[in-house]
Amino acid sequence: MNSITCPKCGTECDKLFDSVCRDCFFETFKLIDLPLVLHVKICSSCGAYFHRSRWENIGNLEEVVLKAVENALFIHDEAGDVELYLEPKEITPYIYMVRAEVDAIVKGEPVHAETATEVRVQRIACDMCSRESGGYFEAIIQIRAAGRFPTEEEKRRCSAIAREAMESMKKKGDRLAFISDYQEQKEGIDLYMGSMNASRQVCRMIISELGGSFAESPTLVGMKDGKNLYRITFAMRLPEFRPGDVIRFRGRIIQIRSSGKKVNGISLEDGSRFLSTPEELKGAEKIANIGDAVLTVLVSIEENAILVLDPETYETVAIKKPMFFNAEAGSEIPVLKTEYGIFALAHTDIPQEK
Repeated sequence: MNSITCPKCGTECDKLFDSVCRDCFFETFKLIDLPLVLHVKICSSCGAYFHRSRWENIGNLEEVVLKAVENALFIHDEAGDVELYLEPKEITPYIYMVRAEVDAIVKGEPVHAETATEVRVQRIACDMCSRESGGYFEAIIQIRAAGRFPTEEEKRRCSAIAREAMESMKKKGDRLAFISDYQEQKEGIDLYMGSMNASRQVCRMIISELGGSFAESPTLVGMKDGKNLYRITFAMRLPEFRPGDVIRFRGRIIQIRSSGKKVNGISLEDGSRFLSTPEELKGAEKIANIGDAVLTVLVSIEENAILVLDPETYETVAIKKPMFFNAEAGSEIPVLKTEYGIFALAHTDIPQEK
């Protein structure tokens, strides 16, 4: 094999690397480059990392530090099969030393390089946390109920759905997904929301679980960059009737079993199943709640009727025998007395004391 003379140092070699020998080429070749000091901005509240003019949720502080080093590390374009190893060391809560090692193949030759940098952490408030602490909001969700006030359980559940949705959306990148204020009202609750789109999603989730409907009402609040700025009020209306309510609808006495997009129930007169929608039930009359039921004595059982003691007058009255009735005469059974008569209930329908 013919040898080649390096034109730079005169060494005899088998091949040239960019017109010089291997030693001369790698003497000036810089595989990696890294600034001696890096500055990292971290949100002191949510831990977001400021990168390329925007805040990003990455992970814990060490992951943010390593991400910053990776972004700042220069690796030569000619390097192939690159293997990178980063070793962080916490000096103080605000300073990390990170050692970087790189193995690569350059022009068919294995190359190794090492370097280190100091990462200085600056803790400040990100734009979203500043907005949240400052009470910023793009929308208001007003949670009410049709024909009544929401119960404490409904208000608690609506708030929980909103909080869970905000956490989920924030993890997916919606940095405006927060609740900046919660206000209790006599007729319900008001949620002040950072994100208009997230608010719409919350309304849909509440309706999916609890039923009801919502309407949007925009309000012009100013201009920015020549564009109108709006805030949206989402008027939520929970269903008028809840599980456990007993209603009179089109001459039938119905016990509501579940209420959502569909309303499921059972007829207290003949035990037949009932299915409707909240819209169809407009105009129905609430006559009692299953929690109003009391125990009374079952006097006797006939083929299609039972005799019970009226829980108020203690007179013996005959009422229709419920389907799948299996109590024995002389025992106590739950009944519900209404202006439309007395109705026998199953023990499983009665709320249990906690």
